[in-house]
Amino acid sequence: MKTLAIEKLPQQDHLLTYAEWAKALAGLNWQAIAVAPWQQEYPYVPTVKFQIAYTQDDILLHFEVQEEYVKGQYIRPNENVWEDSCVEFFVSFDNRETYYNIEFNVLGVGLIGYGRSVKADRNRLPAADILRIQTFSAVQTIQGKKQWQQVLQIPIALFQKQASELEGTTAYANFYKCGDGLPQPHFIAWNAIDSPTPNFHQPAFFGQIEFK
Repeated sequence: MKTLAIEKLPQQDHLLTYAEWAKALAGLNWQAIAVAPWQQEYPYVPTVKFQIAYTQDDILLHFEVQEEYVKGQYIRPNENVWEDSCVEFFVSFDNRETYYNIEFNVLGVGLIGYGRSVKADRNRLPAADILRIQTFSAVQTIQGKKQWQQVLQIPIALFQKQASELEGTTAYANFYKCGDGLPQPHFIAWNAIDSPTPNFHQPAFFGQIEFK
């Protein structure tokens, strides 16, 4: 199981563009999303990394993706964003009894579910809650190579918690990149998953994250 320490930063409400966010987070370590559990069937593996921190009010996630195709089709909360160029953050605050799946496509359109790993025990958060997450994105094509970046500013209150409740605690999480509807479908993770078919909804394979 991988472990990751999450630094606490000053509140960053004054940042309004992706470039400002990238500069503010520049000092954080990058983590690779590079485990391809189903590579035999889905051989394409884009280059993906992320940074993570938290503040008094938010969890901050910064993804950087290089992939051959970039697709952003879905435009409403809780649509099938996993079929687009999509980054995901699954997190459990109760020792993997329940967890949130937070999924955003390149356009900053999100889907959030909550509950147990059994699909019948999971519910989608209302669109109004999903829209509380602010996103900051950038896309480039340089010499034919596509890359994109995204910062997610996720209110801690969305998890029915306060930052003081997170500080010094341990949670469990995994970070993913997928694109089910792309010309080269792929399913890659930060922490390894042992499963015969693609399935990110497996909290038993979450890594450990520690809020410093």
